[in-house]
Amino acid sequence: MTEPCPPVVEMRDLSLRRGDRLILDGLDLTLMPGERLAIVGPSGAGKTSILRMLAGLELASAGELWLFGRHQRYLRLDQRDPPDVRLVSQNPALLGSLTVLENVGFLLFRDGRLSEGEIRERVARCLAAVGLGGYEDRMPGELSGGQQKRVSFARALVDDPGRDGASRPLLLFDEPTAGLDPVASTRIEDLIVTTTRVAGGCSVVVSHVISTIERAAERVVLLYQGRLRWQGSVEAFRSGDDPFVVQFRTGSLSGPMQPTEL
Repeated sequence: MTEPCPPVVEMRDLSLRRGDRLILDGLDLTLMPGERLAIVGPSGAGKTSILRMLAGLELASAGELWLFGRHQRYLRLDQRDPPDVRLVSQNPALLGSLTVLENVGFLLFRDGRLSEGEIRERVARCLAAVGLGGYEDRMPGELSGGQQKRVSFARALVDDPGRDGASRPLLLFDEPTAGLDPVASTRIEDLIVTTTRVAGGCSVVVSHVISTIERAAERVVLLYQGRLRWQGSVEAFRSGDDPFVVQFRTGSLSGPMQPTEL
């Protein structure tokens, strides 16, 4: 009988402090394989801090974080075999002096295990998956903002030859549609779903954009003052009457989230 898969993410009474500031306060959250989760809330609620902890860039002050069934006690750079977590930041962070091929295949070139031909094949597959087939030899400066974001998605798709072929990554997207027009946003939202499916993993999206939340996720959690105030399905987020959700969804100044803290 097949053993059930452990949660990809499990937070147990997780808290984060920076000096005297309490950033995250007693979070309990579970993410199962294949899920797409959106984390929402006002600016300064702690959303990006959660992504930083999942990416191994910051450690909890109290409580426990488990990724793929492994307790995270060290920063990513201090781990010999860190979990397969891939962060797509708000800024595509492409290296302007490198081609699209070299940007997407950067870690593969640095690793040195694969030939240039093999790397080119892997990169071509990832670019095709994000609708940029044939863009390998272009420079970042020749691309639009939306195309640069898609290149960063392709980079998140590249297989790591040093990992088990059965690896299913955790994909993290930080404000992926910020600053994009509605058409470009729709393309990126669809790509989040496609990228998660192609990678065979699960995803966490931080966003303020309602269309991104509704199109890219299946489940939503709302964070305010470092605490989880609500969680439920996208449909419940779209039509529910929880006061935190209603205020965030409508942009109202009236509600439990005070204007001075928005």
